[in-house]
Amino acid sequence: MSTARHPAKSPATVILTVLATLLGLLALGGLAPARAAAAGTGLHISDGRLVEGNGDDFIMRGVNHAHTWYPGETESTADIKATGANTVRVVLSDGYRWSKNGPDDVAAVIARCKANRLICVLEVHDTTGYGEDSAAGTLDHAADYWIGLKDVLAGQEDYVVINIGNEPWGNTDPAGWTAPTTAAVKKLRAAGFAHTIMVDAPNWGQDWQNVMRDNARAVYDADPTGNLLFSIHMYSVYNTAQKVTDYLNAFVDAGLPLVIGEFGGPADQYGDPDEDTMMSEAQRLGLGWIAWSWSGNTDPVLDLAIGFDPARLSSWGERVFHGADGIAQTSREAAVYGGAPSDTEAPTAPGVPAASAVTDTSATLTWAASSDNVAVAGYDVVRVNGATETAAASSATRSVTLTGLSADTAYSFAVYARDAAGNRSARSAAVSVTTDVGSTTPAGTCSVGYKVVGEWQGGFQGEITIRNTGTAAIDGWTLGFAFADGQTISNMWGGTPRQTGGSVSVTPASYTSGIAPNGTVTVGFTGNRSGTNAAPDGFTLSGAACAVA
Repeated sequence: MSTARHPAKSPATVILTVLATLLGLLALGGLAPARAAAAGTGLHISDGRLVEGNGDDFIMRGVNHAHTWYPGETESTADIKATGANTVRVVLSDGYRWSKNGPDDVAAVIARCKANRLICVLEVHDTTGYGEDSAAGTLDHAADYWIGLKDVLAGQEDYVVINIGNEPWGNTDPAGWTAPTTAAVKKLRAAGFAHTIMVDAPNWGQDWQNVMRDNARAVYDADPTGNLLFSIHMYSVYNTAQKVTDYLNAFVDAGLPLVIGEFGGPADQYGDPDEDTMMSEAQRLGLGWIAWSWSGNTDPVLDLAIGFDPARLSSWGERVFHGADGIAQTSREAAVYGGAPSDTEAPTAPGVPAASAVTDTSATLTWAASSDNVAVAGYDVVRVNGATETAAASSATRSVTLTGLSADTAYSFAVYARDAAGNRSARSAAVSVTTDVGSTTPAGTCSVGYKVVGEWQGGFQGEITIRNTGTAAIDGWTLGFAFADGQTISNMWGGTPRQTGGSVSVTPASYTSGIAPNGTVTVGFTGNRSGTNAAPDGFTLSGAACAVA
């Protein structure tokens, strides 16, 4: 098994990013809308949108999977489908840097995608960081690889998108990206490929200098079929809502097709990506996205499933699959597999919500059902503050319990209904809720399990499981413990840490705040160590001692 993994993302400095963003917006804003591709079979671009052979929009809601490094994890395709995803982006190697994925292997990958009713985005990873990473291969070499697979790919235009090369340019002279990208597209078209082709941005995919954005029209026009899809990778460079919205809207306003081919949510040493805006803005604009990645990262903070186990989703996985604007809410199976036909009729507005079981940090809302010409897929609850709305929760039923609220605070909530096609109803009337004063966390009714998941030189990954051993729900908590060997937490998911010396306190994320009787929540983290790595010998929850499990 190869030990190679997806490389760290290399962000720009803030000043250069802001200047490049402003200049790039001016340049791209003057572009005319993209031409529509000629009608044809399979996935193709029409009026700046990715559509299927029947003309319906196809909006990717998917997951990246590191197949070339984990060729034995063949069950992952079915596991990804089980989350509700409609797309899987599969890491392949053209043999330049890693072991080559040959025709039989690629044919088997496509067969698994089709058997599990997933659109298959195939990418060559060997190009990653070319010009900055000396081990990276060229787009021309990747194009030759695809041409060598022509017999395998022919006739798969309904099911396969060809992503020529992953992040095919680093931060060194990223302007050099344009010519080889154009040449690789032309080479594939000259070889007879009619598939939708996806091209990644330079700057390790993040395009913080806007080279792809500013040259997108020229590259697009060089493709005689018009079936070219641009891919931006959004990590810590995109740490504000403004950066996310500016980039996505620039392509939409220019009529150029775009997908978020990779993105991450957990913070890293470079910054904290704004995944909430990425997902909500992509949903508003009807743009696809593919989260990085199913499992197997060197830095496990980006694993959606821990150890390739679909029953052990990380907090990042819970966010992508079950959070607001996530896969469970927004994914629609491709029509080529029998997915829902075009539906443009929105559901009726839900009834005004009613509040019950109000505590200092939570409240339960219920409402009368909406109706729809096909079916109501779910409901979105928003907090209303004057003319401003903030996403609060989503539910597949007519009820939801909101957690993580502030004590003794007045709120106003309303509800939207949505169908499987993404149509959204008018907003319901709002209900006012004022939370109670004080804590509802029972004292001393808890146990805590601590384990080291993995260790490496100077670092480790830990996992903390908190169990409510009482008979009443815990709603809001603070976990306390102390490291004895100088360990420090570098990153955490499922909670927010504060550390002074060896003493650590953790407050919950919104989705780990509530713990039902006999229920558990899990907090994961990566840390630094310099030698011995003993587990803490005691834990408290909201000041009360917990048993050590």
